[in-house]
Amino acid sequence: MRASDHRPGRTTPPRPLDVESLFPDLAAHRRTATRLHPRPGTPGPHDSHVGGPMLWPADEPWPVCTTPHRRAPGPGPLPLVALAQLHARDVPDLPAGPDGCDLLQVFWCPFDAHGPTGYGMYTHLRWRRAAEVREPTADLPAPGAVGFDGYLPEPCVLHPERITEFPYIELLTGELGAAVEEWEDAQEEAAYEAEEEAEEAGEDGGEPWLPTYQCDLSVAPGWKVGGHAAWNLTGPGTMDCEACGCPMELLLTVATTEWQADRKSWIPLEDGPMSPTGVVVGNHGKLNVFACPREPSHPHGFSVQ
Repeated sequence: MRASDHRPGRTTPPRPLDVESLFPDLAAHRRTATRLHPRPGTPGPHDSHVGGPMLWPADEPWPVCTTPHRRAPGPGPLPLVALAQLHARDVPDLPAGPDGCDLLQVFWCPFDAHGPTGYGMYTHLRWRRAAEVREPTADLPAPGAVGFDGYLPEPCVLHPERITEFPYIELLTGELGAAVEEWEDAQEEAAYEAEEEAEEAGEDGGEPWLPTYQCDLSVAPGWKVGGHAAWNLTGPGTMDCEACGCPMELLLTVATTEWQADRKSWIPLEDGPMSPTGVVVGNHGKLNVFACPREPSHPHGFSVQ
């Protein structure tokens, strides 16, 4: 029996407004996503998890980074850090991997020393069939030299929950985009006026809160699989497959925090730790991993937001 069979779930509160009633045309852009809700625990190699032991064949070499690292002169290839392991049986929105693989394993290098600038991240994904790992190794390599502690995840069990998402606000176009933007501006103006009125009345009840599309009705924060990507750092973007040119879809979001101050409506009813995994992405942001929906064996795409 898997550990996940005995864990209580996590429940995202209902959205404060029915956004499809406000904007019926959004229904065409609806997608499901699976919030992973990582929480500190002791996952095993057969579990879906963040930062736990991988289900890794004893006769298969562990993935390494061969890039020279300025802050770690001397060492040869560095073992990659095991970041996450996701079984299709646990994560409804995890697509099938190449040749029907049902287990996704995610690794990264613990140094910012990659890409054109020499300060980028290196993330490696490995698909496999879980049932084919008949002799898993019990001797997982230590990461060795580490350039930044934010690359070392705390072991976490997962509490997957399927939710509904809508596109990042700046990706909405035409009449729909204009209508949502107008409503968003009105909500923000109403909140500002309510705050001014409270100050004039000498009330101290905290900042007035009104839900907005951007923060409360579209893209969920935190670790998740599938759904829509947020583009809060670079602005709206697309990701096309470098092998076939097909528009890629969001596969996985690796997040520094499970929620932010302006996204408290997403805190699960059961609890709300902000940073359970200890992972830090970029400037406390998130890593979006994209996959080709036409051929899952094609190279993945990455964007730090």
